[in-house]
Amino acid sequence: MDDMTASEETAKAPAGAAQGERIEKIISAGRHTRPGGWGTVVLISISACLTWASFTPVDIGPLAWVCLVPLLLLARIEHRTSRMYRSLYIVGFVMWLITLQWMRLGDPLMYIALLALSAYMAFFWPIFIALTRSAVWRYRTPLYIAAPVFWVGLEYLRAYLISGFSWYYIGHTQHNWVEIIQISDIFGAYGVSFLVVMANAAIAQAMPLSWISKFRLSSAESLAADDATPPRRRFQGVVVSVVLVGVALGYGVMRRNQSEFTPGPRVSLIQGNFPASLKSDREQWGEIYQTHNTLTGLTVPYQPDVIIWPEAMFRFPMMEYDKTMSDDELDVVHPMLRTEDWKNRNSQDSLVGLSEKTDAALVIGIIVADATREGIRNYNSAVFVEPEGGLQSRYDKIHRVPFGEYIPFQSQLKNVPIIGSLAPMRGEYGIDAGSTVEVFEHKDWRILPTICFEDTVPHLVRGMVNSASDSEKNQVDLLVNLTNDGWFHGSSELDQHLITSSFRAVETRTPIVRAVNTGISAIIDGDGVIRDPEYFIDLDAKLEDVAPRESMRDPKTGKFYRQLNCALVADVPIDDRTSLYVRFGDWFAALCLVATIAVAIQLLPLLRKRSRGTS
Repeated sequence: MDDMTASEETAKAPAGAAQGERIEKIISAGRHTRPGGWGTVVLISISACLTWASFTPVDIGPLAWVCLVPLLLLARIEHRTSRMYRSLYIVGFVMWLITLQWMRLGDPLMYIALLALSAYMAFFWPIFIALTRSAVWRYRTPLYIAAPVFWVGLEYLRAYLISGFSWYYIGHTQHNWVEIIQISDIFGAYGVSFLVVMANAAIAQAMPLSWISKFRLSSAESLAADDATPPRRRFQGVVVSVVLVGVALGYGVMRRNQSEFTPGPRVSLIQGNFPASLKSDREQWGEIYQTHNTLTGLTVPYQPDVIIWPEAMFRFPMMEYDKTMSDDELDVVHPMLRTEDWKNRNSQDSLVGLSEKTDAALVIGIIVADATREGIRNYNSAVFVEPEGGLQSRYDKIHRVPFGEYIPFQSQLKNVPIIGSLAPMRGEYGIDAGSTVEVFEHKDWRILPTICFEDTVPHLVRGMVNSASDSEKNQVDLLVNLTNDGWFHGSSELDQHLITSSFRAVETRTPIVRAVNTGISAIIDGDGVIRDPEYFIDLDAKLEDVAPRESMRDPKTGKFYRQLNCALVADVPIDDRTSLYVRFGDWFAALCLVATIAVAIQLLPLLRKRSRGTS
């Protein structure tokens, strides 16, 4: 019934007496039925609950394959009401409010950001259903084709809108099904989302509408016509979906068998446990340094090649300046700083000394203040230090968090006080954006750093790896992510951040190591598998004189510990495979977005007519 009118379906019904009698019974039973609003709310709410449970903290991935079925039944019914779209928005808003509740933990002002982001994300369900209904009813497109195309198109769109939010893609729910996510090295995580939504749509198309007749969503004539739909046509989507999932699984098994991981650099991941706050306590800086320094020393006997500290955990800023500037010019850059402050090399000397004492290279998160004739620029950076060569290079974070590290359109809206009051970063003291990708080269390894949420942005990481790999023989060997998740106090954000990051490893076929304040630090191989470290050092157990934890996971639940002072040491598994996704990018998701925009353009005139009450 998805691509035919009720009368056309009835005309194709078998002429047998038994079939005719069955249709008459359906019509008689529903002759006085009127579509009701409560049925749509129930269906949408079921989808919302199942979708929420598919993600962390519940993390029941198999639910994702059916969670959208109730929602997609709304694309099959012939009537449409503004009440249905209002219900989609309201239920979606509540779902996102619950899903993203961890945002509020960063700062009281983040309650406003939580409400704003939930309100924004809630638009996607009504838009998705409107587009899908249009394709099914106006363009006779099968539901199992329309739904995944529009879903992926909208996921791709929100990767860019308002700086992008690439979290909670429905494909991320399959992170534990390692074979199915291997197609990400062709299509990105969007390919997994496509399969999951296609399966949901195929089930929704196969279900007889009479099963939901109690919800009063369809007229008796539509129920009769749907009952007459041939089984072959009803289950066509199921067959296609099963075949594509089978192909994806076959590809995943093949690709995993092709992996020949070789030992790479031995890394030491240092994880402190310091809840983050906007009210930075300078008296705590010494404690933070001492904890990370102690953990670093405890890993030295295992002879790491590279020691990694999380984002901004070297709390003492590094002062840099344009060396062509005179002392008089430096004196006027900032009213509270003088020439001797800018020329102070204490942070640089401390980093170089730490590298020499450990006989290991360092990748450390630090805030950098850089003075130029135009003023001061503040960067969230990763510095690279070698024991023999000293401070080698620095990466300044490119992709900043809006309203966390900067205020969008700040210069244009500087005279609007309310804009500044909505953000934790006050005035002009946010973080400036870096402009270039940096590769840290140590011995025979090429290391590409990312900072904070950069590892959640698929096109950003893909572009960085692509630009840093200048030939097949000169690939990036290792992605390093420095993160401070201490803002979120051990919430489900830590798990979801780790899951999202693991897809970058599959997409680029490059292992990722993550050093994360409060956790979850991890070693992720090119298959997206989170590996147990070879050595796990539990500093909290040493300080409390209790039996140390033996790994990062609770042996009873399999869940990752969080909010620990600890260190992980392991040899990174270097992946020799290449990735079509790195080479060709988001071609698949972009095609889905083109189809989405095309249908949306055709739909806009109808929406304008309805808003004027002419339809």
